[in-house]
Amino acid sequence: MVRKSYLPGMAEIRKIAVVGAGSVGGYYGARLTSQSEVSFLMRRDLEAVIERGLQIHSIDGDLYLNPVRAFGDTESIGPVDLVIIAVKTTSNEDLPDLVAPLLHDSTRLLTLQNGLGSEEFLASRFPNRPILGGLCFVCINRGEPGIIHHLAAGRIEMGGYTESGSLESVASLFQSAQIDCRPLPDLKLARWRKLIWNIPFNGLSIAAGRIDTEEILSQPRLERRARTLMQEVIETAAAQDLAISEGFAEANIEGTKKMGPYRPSSLIDFGNGSAVEIESIWGEPLRKAQELGIETPELESLYNEICDAVEARAC
Repeated sequence: MVRKSYLPGMAEIRKIAVVGAGSVGGYYGARLTSQSEVSFLMRRDLEAVIERGLQIHSIDGDLYLNPVRAFGDTESIGPVDLVIIAVKTTSNEDLPDLVAPLLHDSTRLLTLQNGLGSEEFLASRFPNRPILGGLCFVCINRGEPGIIHHLAAGRIEMGGYTESGSLESVASLFQSAQIDCRPLPDLKLARWRKLIWNIPFNGLSIAAGRIDTEEILSQPRLERRARTLMQEVIETAAAQDLAISEGFAEANIEGTKKMGPYRPSSLIDFGNGSAVEIESIWGEPLRKAQELGIETPELESLYNEICDAVEARAC
């Protein structure tokens, strides 16, 4: 049952749709059911969730939802006040058709996707819509159908893209659901800060032979490579007047060491034979560096290695 305890300015966010209820969408959507009616667009887990509910095994306390408003199409959900987009960026071309049935005059769009380009894509397909971006700093994996394992962290950093008027109310909604959500003044900077971790660890986990973060940092050559990739991100960001300190990169290294043998999401996608978000995580930053005249040989090499690995997997 939804608890009717809305804060001032967020009473209108009564209905939410999660498009892409995998690990990220399923976890945050489940937490938000304490505040709003949440509907989940599901594919792989749909039958299991309808039959047995959605289970969240979390360091912050387990959560079990049953029944769940789970659907196989967005037409069955209908218009909502907030659409949370958590599909992989490799499925973005499907979003116009998926999102259209969910819209009314004041529906907000929040993307929780990785990499660069998500907000720009949505703005081009849904002009004059409030669009927000959220960056998820969380260790989370899918288990058996209908089961999600939340292993560490969980913070969301959120910023407005087309306008900032919706930011406060959406962030407040997440905070009221006991989610660590931090509004940001500069969404672009936040996107590049997130790449400090995503580019080396998601990438090397694939390129170095399907290894976890602990294995990456246990090998001096790979740790040096991770640090070089981080430095290339810092330099490319600096060329856009986006300041990221070397101390921030070091904090990412130290934080990753504490995570233990974590398998990044791109490695899981690669191992499952699923699409890997090559262009949004590695391709777009590489092209931006080339556009700015910044040399990023390690990023270019990693991008090519991942492309080759994905191509070889398909053979």
